[in-house]
Amino acid sequence: MKYEFKGITGEEISFKLNRVRLNPEDKLDIKPQFSRQVRKVNGNDKLNFLALSVKIESTEEEPKPFNIFVTMVGVFEVEDVKNDAEERRFVIEATKLVYPYLRAAVTNLTASAYIAPLNLPVISGPIFPEDRDQYAFSVGGDNLN
Repeated sequence: MKYEFKGITGEEISFKLNRVRLNPEDKLDIKPQFSRQVRKVNGNDKLNFLALSVKIESTEEEPKPFNIFVTMVGVFEVEDVKNDAEERRFVIEATKLVYPYLRAAVTNLTASAYIAPLNLPVISGPIFPEDRDQYAFSVGGDNLN
């Protein structure tokens, strides 16, 4: 299997300040929620898009000072995928390649909003639990036209 990283784009980047009053003694638990989607282009099986998203949202039960939603999309050209294991390996490696861009976008977004920049953790291994279990992996079937 061979793959080449062709580029990245910010598909959605949003920030909303919430007027939440937090007590100084309360610990703020951000709890980012990550998601990922992999798509192939109809008519060009070599072209793959990996969308990596993070969402931080305030709820009544867990108020947060802001809402953030960021989706970064990596574009990859993939060749010679022989089996599901190689496809899985590509998705894991592509996720690890796109994640630093997602992390930087969140930091820049919060800094641009004139609040203390939020730094998502540095992650060296698999981000998603299903990437750690070799039998619990699937690629989304949505194709682009």
